[in-house]
Amino acid sequence: MPRCTPRTTLDRLRTPRRFPKFLKAASICVLVAGLLSPLTQAAAAGGPAGLAADDYCGGRCSDILPPGENGNATLAQILLNQVFGTQPDHAEDQLGPYSNLASGYSTLTDDKINTFFNDASFGVASDQVASTTKPGGRTDVTIVRDKKSGVPHITGTTRYGTEYGAGYAAAQDRLWLMDVFRHVGRGQLTSFAGGAPSNQGLEQEFWRNAPYTEADLQAQIDSATAGAGARGTQALADANAYIDGINAYIDASDSGRYFPGEYVLTGHKDAITNAGTIDHFKLTDLVALASVIGALFGSGGGGEVNNALSLLAAQSHYGVTEGTRVWESFRERNDPEAVLTVHDGESFPYATKPDTAQGVALPDAGSVAQEPLVYDRTGSAGTAKATGTSATAAATALSSARRGMSNALVVGGNATASGHPIAVFGPQTGYFAPQLLMLQEIQGPGLSARGASFAGLSMYVELGRGQDYSWSATTSGQDIIDTYAVELCQDDYHYLYHGTCTAMDKVERTNSWKPTTADGTAAGSYRMQVYRTKYGPVEYRATVGGKKVAYTTLRSSFMHEADSIIGFQMLNDPDYVKSPATFQSAVQHINYTFNWFYADSAHTAYYNSGDNPVRASGVDAEFPVWAQAPYEWRSWDPATNTAAYTPASAHPNSVDQDYYISWNNKQAKDYTTAPWGDGSVHRGNLLEDRVRKLVAAGGVTRSSLTKAMADAALADLRAEDVLPKLLQVVNSSPVTDTTAAAAVTKLSGWVTAGARRKETSAGSKTYADADAIRILDAWWPLLVKAEFAPGLGTDLYTAFTANLPVDESPSAAHGPTGAHAGSSFQYGWWSYVDKDIRAVLGQSVQGGLAQKYCGGGSLSACRDILISTLKTAAGLTAAQVYPGDDQCSAGDQWCADSIVQRALGGIKHGRITWQNRPTYQQVVEYTSHR
Repeated sequence: MPRCTPRTTLDRLRTPRRFPKFLKAASICVLVAGLLSPLTQAAAAGGPAGLAADDYCGGRCSDILPPGENGNATLAQILLNQVFGTQPDHAEDQLGPYSNLASGYSTLTDDKINTFFNDASFGVASDQVASTTKPGGRTDVTIVRDKKSGVPHITGTTRYGTEYGAGYAAAQDRLWLMDVFRHVGRGQLTSFAGGAPSNQGLEQEFWRNAPYTEADLQAQIDSATAGAGARGTQALADANAYIDGINAYIDASDSGRYFPGEYVLTGHKDAITNAGTIDHFKLTDLVALASVIGALFGSGGGGEVNNALSLLAAQSHYGVTEGTRVWESFRERNDPEAVLTVHDGESFPYATKPDTAQGVALPDAGSVAQEPLVYDRTGSAGTAKATGTSATAAATALSSARRGMSNALVVGGNATASGHPIAVFGPQTGYFAPQLLMLQEIQGPGLSARGASFAGLSMYVELGRGQDYSWSATTSGQDIIDTYAVELCQDDYHYLYHGTCTAMDKVERTNSWKPTTADGTAAGSYRMQVYRTKYGPVEYRATVGGKKVAYTTLRSSFMHEADSIIGFQMLNDPDYVKSPATFQSAVQHINYTFNWFYADSAHTAYYNSGDNPVRASGVDAEFPVWAQAPYEWRSWDPATNTAAYTPASAHPNSVDQDYYISWNNKQAKDYTTAPWGDGSVHRGNLLEDRVRKLVAAGGVTRSSLTKAMADAALADLRAEDVLPKLLQVVNSSPVTDTTAAAAVTKLSGWVTAGARRKETSAGSKTYADADAIRILDAWWPLLVKAEFAPGLGTDLYTAFTANLPVDESPSAAHGPTGAHAGSSFQYGWWSYVDKDIRAVLGQSVQGGLAQKYCGGGSLSACRDILISTLKTAAGLTAAQVYPGDDQCSAGDQWCADSIVQRALGGIKHGRITWQNRPTYQQVVEYTSHR
C-alpha cells in the first residue's frame, strides 16, 4: 500500500469540492481493491548501481524540489489520496524538508544542510538503490532510482539510449502533466482536461501570445536544427530518441495498466475495459511545451499600450511637459538607487530613453479597445465566472509585469572560509502538484549533468550541475517585445505593410467539453481567434491621429521557441563547459530573457541572455511605434522573424565579481527592464543587504549563505525597508491617539524583531507579531492610495496601478502571482513610498519623484494622512483583512499566506508555511576542478 504522510507534518488540504460524492464514500475501498494489482510498474529489483561519473563537488552539492519526484499516480493511488490522504511513494517526500527550513535555518550548519536538501552528488550508492530499470528492454541504458527521493539516474552507453532513457523517465514521473501542457501550448486544454474556468484561463493566456499552427511548430523545429550545424543535427536526434522513450512508456503503462489515473477521470481511458487511447508524443509537442515555459518565465517586455495610456493620463492631469516628467519619475527606467546584479559600475545601455523619440504612435484618448480572443460561447463558457477568468487571463498576458521570479546568491572564493566559491540559487517556478520541474541525473556520451528540467523538455538538464560546475537562472525581463501600430486599410482585417494593403492571417481554435469525473463543469464550448500580421498578433484596436490602427506585439522569440535547445545541450556537455568563458558562450545560445549564474571551484560568472533586438535610432521601447520601415528592428526579416541583435558584449555580464545577487532586480547600470518597479526598494535589496554583510565579514560558508537566503525568504520587504521611514514620520510628533499609538508600538516591535513573517514555533500556524503583520497588510493599500491619489488624481493613479500593482503581499490574491504562490514583494509601490517619504522628511533622494505627494509635501499633513489610515487599518479585523477563499477560512492569517501546491492532477498535498524562495534550489561548493 502507498505510505501515508503523517498529518502532523503538513497541513492537509480539503477534498476538492468537484470530486463526486462516490469518491468520498466508504465503498471506495471495493473499487481500490480491484485496482491494486496493476498499481505499479514492474522494475528489475536490485542490480548494481550506475557508477558515479567524474564528480568534483566533494559531497558539497545539494538540491531540493518539492513536493516530490513522482508526479504520476494510478487511479487507485488517486482515489486513496482523495479519501485517506495517502501519498504515492516519492510524491511529497521533499515537501517536508523544504518547508522545515523556515523554522530550522537559524541553527543551520554545513553538516545539517542535507536535512533540508538532497545530496546532489552524481550516482547512487549500491545500498541506496531502490530500483533498476532497463527501459523498453534496451541494453544501452539503465534508470536507477534512489531510495531517499526516487530521482532517476539515467546512464547510457549510446547517445540514443541515454536520451531514450531520459524520455522514459520523464514519462514515468510526469506523463499526465506533460500531456496537459502540450495541450495548453496548443490552446486545447479544455477539450482535453475539462472546461473548468481555470483551464479556460490557462489556455487563453498562453495561446494569445503564441497562436501557432501545427505548421508553425514544425517550422520552428526545422529552423532551430538546420541553423546550428552538427549541434543542431545532434539536438534533433536527441529529441527523437527522447520522444521514442516517452512513447515506449505510454505503450508499456497502457498495456500494464499503470498509466496515470487522470486519463480515466477525464474520460480518455476506461478503468474496467482499458478502452481508449493515450496519444503518442511527437516533436511538435516539445515546441508547444517550450512556448508555455518561455511565455511564463523567459519573455520580457510588452505593456507599451498600458504605458501609453498612463502617459496620456499624466499629460492630461499635469500638461504635456510636466506630465511627461511625472511619468518618467514613476517609470524609473534607470534609477540611481536601484539594486544591481553587476555592481562594479560598468554600464550596459539597452532600451534607454532617446533624446528625441521617433515614430511614437500614441492612441487617441478613449479609443483603445482590447482585441477579443473568445467568440461563440455556449453553455458554461458563457457564465460570469468564465468571462471574468478570460478578462484576468488577457490582463496577465498583456502586462509587462510577468512572472519574473527566482533568486541567486553567489559569493566568490575570496570571501569564503574554504577559498572556493559558494552558490545558493534556483528558479521560483510556483508550486504545483505535480511540479512543473523534475529532477534527474543524465550520464552518457557527451552528457553529464544532474538537476531540474521542465517536464517534457528534459532531454537535457536545464538548471543544475555538471562534473565540476553548477549553473542556475533567474528571470531577467529586459524588453524583447515591441508594440507596433499597423494602419488599417480596406477594412478592419487588412493593414498597410510597406505601402501595400495586406490581409491579416486568422488563426482559430474551437474547443468544447462536457462533464467528467475529474471536472464536473457543465458542457460548453467557444472559439478562440487571433489575427496575425507580419508585426505579430493583434492585441488592441485604436485610432492614432484619427487613423484606425491595430496594435500588434512583436516578440523576438516568436517563432523561435525551440532555438534555446542548443544552449542547453552545451550546458550538459562536459567537453564544452570548462570555464566561465565557455559557460557564457553556452548561455549566449539561449534566446529567452534570463540571468545566468555559474560557479566552479575557483570562479564565478554571470550572463544575461536573450535576443535583444537592435531598434531603429530614436525608437522609444516604452511606447507603441508606427509599423513603418524606418521604425522596424534593424535587419528584420518578417518571413523568419529574425533581426540584428545586440552583441554578447552588450549584455550585462561579469566574471569573478566579489558577489552576485539576483531577485529579478535591475541587471546593471543603464540596462532598462520592461517591468516597472526597479527603484530604491526592491526585493533584491533583501539579498543584497545580507550578502554584502557576509562578504564584508568574510568566512562565508554554505550554511551561512543558505541562512541569508532563508532569512530573506521570511522577510516582509515593506516592513524591513519602508516601515521604519513611515514610523519616523508618524513619530515626528507624539502620538496621542490611543489606537494609533498601540499600532505604532506593535509595528515598532515587529521591526525590532526583524520584520519577518515567521511562526511562533515550527508547525504552530500562528505568526509571531501577528497583530503587527495584520496591521501592515491592512495599512499598506490604504496609505498608498491616501498618499498618492490626491496629487495624481483618480485617473492617473488608476493608470499607474495598471502599470504596477500597489502591493504583492503573501496573502494578496491579486497581482501577477495570485494567492498561495509563495513568491511575493516583486511588484509594488514600495520604492515610490520610500522616495516620497524620504523627500517629505527632507532626506537626500537620488532619482526622486517629480513631486512630493504625501500631504502635498508637508510633514505634518503627511503625518495626519498616515495616522488616519493607520487607525483605520488597526480597526480592521483579521476576517476583514484575510477574507478567506477556497483554501482558508476568513481570519486565518497563516493559511492566507500559506503555500499551496496547485493541483494539476489528481494528487493533493498539504499546505506549507510561507517562504519566498526558489522552488528548485541548489547549494553548491566545488572542491576541485578538472
